Amino acid sequence: MVELLSPGGDFTSLSAVVKNGADAVYIGLEGVNMRINASNFKMDDIKKASKICKDYDSKLYVCTNTILKDNDILRLKKQIPELAERDVDGLILSDIALIEKCTDSGIEAHISVQENITNTDTLKVLSKLGAKRAILSRELSIKEIKNIASNSPIETEVFIHGAMCMAISGRCFLSYGLYGRSANCGDCLQPCRKNWKLSFDYDKNDKVINSSDLKTDEETFFISEAYDNSYRTTFFSPKDMAMIEHIPDLIDTGVDAFKIEGRARSADYAATATAVYREAIDLYQKDSAQYKYNPQWMEKLNEVFNRGYDTGFYFNTPYEISENNKSKYVKKDIGKVINYYNKVKVAEIKIWDDLSIGDEIMIQGPTTGSIRHTIDSMEINNEQVDFVEKGLNVGIKIPYKLRKNDFVYKLVERVEGS
Repeated sequence: MVELLSPGGDFTSLSAVVKNGADAVYIGLEGVNMRINASNFKMDDIKKASKICKDYDSKLYVCTNTILKDNDILRLKKQIPELAERDVDGLILSDIALIEKCTDSGIEAHISVQENITNTDTLKVLSKLGAKRAILSRELSIKEIKNIASNSPIETEVFIHGAMCMAISGRCFLSYGLYGRSANCGDCLQPCRKNWKLSFDYDKNDKVINSSDLKTDEETFFISEAYDNSYRTTFFSPKDMAMIEHIPDLIDTGVDAFKIEGRARSADYAATATAVYREAIDLYQKDSAQYKYNPQWMEKLNEVFNRGYDTGFYFNTPYEISENNKSKYVKKDIGKVINYYNKVKVAEIKIWDDLSIGDEIMIQGPTTGSIRHTIDSMEINNEQVDFVEKGLNVGIKIPYKLRKNDFVYKLVERVEGS
């Protein structure tokens, strides 16, 4: 059985993914992981995170995958036994110097994609050092992955969904060079996602392709003419990876774990991606002969943040580029939960935007996770209403248990071009 590994950027995301079927969750330890801008977990949070995972029969892996200096190594060697005491199942490492300390403490050592592992010999060396698993490079094809996994002495893991980086295994110096903020230490400002201005020596043989005029399936990147007659492109910015259409191919590789990228993204993104891949994986593993891809899976993935989708390096070189969010809906902050009445399953919500029957809302919180609900019943002072103006408290019938101070969002369909 392949393991589905989902991102836990904070407690809300962690609760959301375990409730949607994640076999394991990976979180970041404050100060030493590749998402410094996410709501990372302090040592005091790890025990609580571990308990939530264990309550749902999920494993917990902690990321310590930045470039580490001597003082970082010393600190982590002291923390690893503490992580073991907090029932952490594995540590995702970018530095092989920590493997021995992990194994001595009873924690699995998982080698990060930052190590750019692309061959079986490296896996054999890592096995001798005591590593339990390795995350393979995102630059490998599906054929190469299958060959490596079938000959690997340790477990293998691959990314199947989420953001792609312009640099091999995320080893990029662009953010550091421009802003002094190091991507290799988890502090990437993603300048690659910006619209870059091109400068070139023009002659009559040059051909500039404007995206609005492109009517071809050729693999190329777009260049558009700007108002000042210069040319701009987002050729540094790849689309997100989505392998939902290729679950049988992925399982056939023999890898042990499928990983969803996204610790810096919202809880609804993590929940939706987890639920979609969970359904697809379970369906295939239940009856591979009758398995059939469901187009609704991609429709659901399109509802949350994405830059458009591609299959990464699995089948070819990524060729399409995208900078902006392509999700179907925008989350509009409209209120918070004041109380939830368990017996009648009604939430009292204070709203600061209008709300109507038929609106779709999303409720998120550290224990609640991320829940979507279409409003079919509202009342004020025990009277049914179809519409509520902002500034009021309203009772909404909802079958899911909510908690005080959970955030409430209204899902508004995105306007083309926004």
